[in-house]
Amino acid sequence: MFTGIILAVGKIIAITPHSGDIRLTIHTGKLPLVEANLGDSIAVNGVCLTAVELGHDYFVADVSNETLSHTCLAYAQVGTPVNLELALTPTTRLGGHIVSGHVDGVGTIIEKKNDGRSIRFTVQAPDELAKYIAQKGSICINGISLTVNSVNGASFGINIVPHTLKETTLNDAVVGTKVNLEVDVLARYMERLMKGEAAAKPCSAVTMELLQNSGFI
Repeated sequence: MFTGIILAVGKIIAITPHSGDIRLTIHTGKLPLVEANLGDSIAVNGVCLTAVELGHDYFVADVSNETLSHTCLAYAQVGTPVNLELALTPTTRLGGHIVSGHVDGVGTIIEKKNDGRSIRFTVQAPDELAKYIAQKGSICINGISLTVNSVNGASFGINIVPHTLKETTLNDAVVGTKVNLEVDVLARYMERLMKGEAAAKPCSAVTMELLQNSGFI
């Protein structure tokens, strides 16, 4: 588990084909690797990866085809900068929100504009994730815990303050940039709980009738 508070911006320094998938070598920048152990989870642009090798300023992780098919790591190249976060501990300050590192889908930045010293982005999410994104709720973008400022269908707006721009890869994001999205895990559990016994049935969905019976409308 993670908090969505980025500790460092690293860089992919090697991509090695490995038995049908890939192995990444990531330079960790100022990430305090002294606190990490072999086998620990490290979030890379919001994707939870397991460190299979540790150096003094790098780590190596395997990336499965499942992960490649659902995240922006499929587009990674040598030199690509990445947001990094070590897994939380019982004493970690929860400055963001609970982040699992399990990416729900890939979004696209469709607008970027200045607002004072901040930058406002509009992100287009996959249609199937729209129901989990709420105004003033939390969302994780490339591993960064952010607040949703506005929602319009499957697109939503976020405001990035100067500190976040300086300490993450969003400063280099442009219109068309693909980003990893993880919705608030509480929204997913709420959906499952609302289904009740219907959750055991294949392809059960949240319907207007279910919302009405649950007191939401």
